[in-house]
Amino acid sequence: MKAGGHVALERSLLIRGATIVTVNDEQEVIEEGELLIEKGLITSVGRACDPPVGWRATKATRIIEARGKVVLPGLVNAHNHAAMSLFRGYADDLPLMQWLHEKIWPAESKMVEEDVYWGTALSVLEMVRGGTTTFADMYLFMDQVARVVKKVGTRAVLARGVTAGGTDPKLEETRRLVETWHKGAGGRIRAAVGPHAPYTCTPEFLQQVAGLAKELGVPAHIHVAETREEVQQIKERYGATPVQYLERSGLFDAPRVTAVHCVHLTGEDVKILADRRVGVVSCPGSNLKLAAGIAPLAKMVKAAIPIGLGTDGPASAGALDMWEQMRLAANLQKALTGEADAISAAQALEMATRGGARALGLDGQIGAIIPGLSADVIIVNAERAHFYPPHDVLSSLVYAGHPADVETVIVAGQPVMEERMLLNLDEREVLARSAERARELIKRAEESRGEDQAGSEVVPPVD
Repeated sequence: MKAGGHVALERSLLIRGATIVTVNDEQEVIEEGELLIEKGLITSVGRACDPPVGWRATKATRIIEARGKVVLPGLVNAHNHAAMSLFRGYADDLPLMQWLHEKIWPAESKMVEEDVYWGTALSVLEMVRGGTTTFADMYLFMDQVARVVKKVGTRAVLARGVTAGGTDPKLEETRRLVETWHKGAGGRIRAAVGPHAPYTCTPEFLQQVAGLAKELGVPAHIHVAETREEVQQIKERYGATPVQYLERSGLFDAPRVTAVHCVHLTGEDVKILADRRVGVVSCPGSNLKLAAGIAPLAKMVKAAIPIGLGTDGPASAGALDMWEQMRLAANLQKALTGEADAISAAQALEMATRGGARALGLDGQIGAIIPGLSADVIIVNAERAHFYPPHDVLSSLVYAGHPADVETVIVAGQPVMEERMLLNLDEREVLARSAERARELIKRAEESRGEDQAGSEVVPPVD
C-alpha cells in the first residue's frame, strides 16, 4: 500500500487476540479478546474462548491478529484549533492575552483558505498518528477543515469561531457550515456554533447565538474562565463570573453547550455547569504553557459534570498529544488536591475517550467499545519496554503510553492508518506544503506589523 493511497472499504473486520479496554460502564478489560466490526459498527466484543467458538471469525471478511496489542476506543481531542499548527513555535513563552493580541490575532488576519487546509492537514496527520479519531475544532474557513476530515476519514465537530465586536460575527458562515456539512461525510462531521469567549461576546450576541443553535439543532462550543484576567474583566463589566454571565445571557439554553478550559471556577459555577448539563473540556497542557492555571477537575467529577480532554491548538499546546493530556489531567489533580487518587488512570482514560464524547454530545455514538457504537478504535503495541511488566493495562496506558505506540487507527470501521502508515494522506506532501504555507503566512504578518489592523479588529476564533 502506497502512502496516501485509498483502500477498499472493509465490510466486516475481526480483531482478535488483543487485550480490549472497553471503557464501558463497568470499565471492563477483556484479555485475549475478539472485536467484530460490521458495516462500521461494533457488533460483538468478548473473549476469544467464549462460545460459540469461531462464530466471530466466520462473520469477518478480514481478520487482524493482535496478540500482544491493546485495543481501546479512539481518543477524542475535544478542543482544538487545528490550522494553528502553522503558528507552532512562532510565539511561545508569552501570557495568553499578550500572545493573542500581539502575535496570534494579527497573524490570523492574514490567513487564507489554503493556509487553513494545509495547517489542518498537518494537525490531522499528527492526531491520527497519536490515536485521535475525533476532534472538535473552532476556527475560520471551516469548509477547508471539513475537506480534510472527509479526505482522511476521521471524525470531527466543527465550529466557526464568532464574536460580537467591530467586525462581522460570521453567523451566516455558521449557518452555511451547518447546511453544508452537518452530518456529512457519512455522519463523521458534525457542526456547532462557536461563540469565542465571554470577553469577546456581548449578552445580546450570546442570546442570538443560542437562538441560532436552537434553530439549527446544533450545540455551542465556547472558551470559559481560562484566565484570572478574564474572570476579573467579566466581573468588572457584568458583576458576575464568566459562568454566571453565560447563564444569565441565555447561552446555556442552546441544545448542548461545551465549555472549554473552566480553569477558574467558584463552587456556584460548578453547580451551574452541573445543573445545566454543560460538558467541560480541560486542556491541561495548554493551560500550563500559557500560565493560565489548573482546572479543578476533581471537583467537577464529584459534581457529575461530563469532562473531556483537549490539546487546544498546536500554537499553544505544542504537540497534539492526547497521551500527555491524560497524564497531566491525572497528575495535576493529585498535586492540586494533595490526594493521590483524585483522578485515577481509569478516569483519565475515560476523559480522553467516552468523557470527550459526552462533553461534545456524542455519547451513545463513540467513545467506548460497546456493541451498537461506531467502530472508532485504535490498536496499541504493548510489546514495548515502557509497558513492562504488565501489571495494570490502564495504568500502563495512561502513565506510560505515547503516540508512537499506536499502530492502527480505525474510524467507522475503516482503517485510516495501518502499521503507522497513513492510508488517505501523503505525509511528505503535507509536511512540505504546511511548511511553505507557514513561511508565507508569517512573512505577510510580519510585513504588516504596525498597520491599522494591529489585532484590535481581528475576529479571534482562537485560544
